[in-house]
Amino acid sequence: VQLQASGGGLVQAGGSLRLSCTASGRTVSTYRLGWFRQAPGKERELVARISSDGSTYYAASVKGRFTTSRDNAKNTVYLQMNSLKTEDTAVYFCAAGPQSSYDYWGLGTQVTVSS
Repeated sequence: VQLQASGGGLVQAGGSLRLSCTASGRTVSTYRLGWFRQAPGKERELVARISSDGSTYYAASVKGRFTTSRDNAKNTVYLQMNSLKTEDTAVYFCAAGPQSSYDYWGLGTQVTVSS
């Protein structure tokens, strides 16, 4: 499975971005899909995930601002990010896995939020 994330960029605080991550190589409709981020000097952290049944999880820092969704017909997962803050600046990665681990990772897309 190959994952390609896109949609990152530079946005002012308070703005919005929508990240997309498309999988190729096989269907990921039965996989759990996650969004992670890593800021300079910090550890990678889970931002959001969506299970195959559509249930979601959000980190406390983004809850109420970010929404993840999936389109199995397009083999794609999305991360809608609203009310962005400077502390959301990071490289965002998508990941996929059939069980409790994430076996496949995308290369990441940079999100920069300016004040």
